[in-house]
Amino acid sequence: MPHQSINAERLLARIRELGAIGRDGRGQLTRLAASDTEKLGRDALVGWLEAAGLDIAIDRIGNIFGVWQSHDNAGQLPLMLGSHIDTVINAGIYDGCYGVLAALEVIETLKEQGFTPARPIAVTAFTNEEGVRYAPDMLGSLVHVGGLAVEAALATVATDGTVLGSELARIGYAGSVEPGSLKPHAYVELHIEQGPVLDREAITIGAVENLQGISWQRVTIDGVANHAGTTPMAMRCDAGLAAARIGLFLRDHITRSNAPSVATIGTMRFEPDAINVIPSRATFTVDLRDPDEDRLQGLEAALADFLLRVAAEEGVEISVERLARFQPVAFDLGIVATIEASAKARGLKSRRMTSGAGHDAQMIARIAPTAMIFVPSRDGISHNPREHTEADDLVAGANVLLDVVERIACSGWKGS
Repeated sequence: MPHQSINAERLLARIRELGAIGRDGRGQLTRLAASDTEKLGRDALVGWLEAAGLDIAIDRIGNIFGVWQSHDNAGQLPLMLGSHIDTVINAGIYDGCYGVLAALEVIETLKEQGFTPARPIAVTAFTNEEGVRYAPDMLGSLVHVGGLAVEAALATVATDGTVLGSELARIGYAGSVEPGSLKPHAYVELHIEQGPVLDREAITIGAVENLQGISWQRVTIDGVANHAGTTPMAMRCDAGLAAARIGLFLRDHITRSNAPSVATIGTMRFEPDAINVIPSRATFTVDLRDPDEDRLQGLEAALADFLLRVAAEEGVEISVERLARFQPVAFDLGIVATIEASAKARGLKSRRMTSGAGHDAQMIARIAPTAMIFVPSRDGISHNPREHTEADDLVAGANVLLDVVERIACSGWKGS
């Protein structure tokens, strides 16, 4: 029999429509968590969920759930699908949003086909996945799995000084449902890759088997401000020079190790920030990632040792603040195999792969069998208005999700 397919036109139209919500006068798309623009996106999503006949639930951290259930399966744990709809600043239209809208499309397609699931199926949009306005990222899913108390999360102060709980109430998305009360039987997240592998290898489907561990730190270096022209190089306590040495160390250390580790200094600020003054302070962030926990710990230890060395050699003081730490995640191999089987049956090239980015799936994997499906990102670009995935790839990924949902929503599926 021919494979069923989602309604491609409906899915693509919704991606475009959601992608138009939150644009400023210059056309830049920004929907930060719990902002006015994200409220508009949430409103649009809830409207589509209601039109599909789903039961809407919003928990106290603002996570949105649209649940398809019946009297026959109401007592079963749901198969959960989804991602997020908040964005970074000046974003593309696919990151997160594609997974949420494809999940809705899969449910609508199954309903139209007369499919009877053995368990409820829920579309989920998690709060503050990006972590741009509120830290940490993946906050809504972290609260959902009990990794952060809801009261502590609601008290989080944003980069703009607002408080998350107050902002959720202001935009009308401070729900009453206790986070975690909707425990999933399994979770599947469809997402653009946000990297170059699938695009360069001309592969349509990534069956994501694991996700990198992430270590975020803020490093502060205190030196001595002095005149840039009159202070000899050998007599300086230069916080800026010390910061530069650390960046070079990370690159060289990882290059020599020949490991898949990556390191990024994503933000840096000097004080007093004047062209003719030696910096008295450098503050910067370090993002370390590796799919192996032992290697990630080794990289953290190597950085800590080098900080001590730099402090002694440059005559500066260095302090470190841990911002976030997530261990690598291994996904459910049963779901991964189901993804591969669907791709093969549909004549699509696939490969197993590691996710280099963090996703809500890594949180949900703590409490339920979980896996992800990737589709290509052109040139590996994401978090950028040039983010693009071809329509055929978007549809192919949604069709693979459709197959996986049909398999897991049938009675008897237990995962690996």
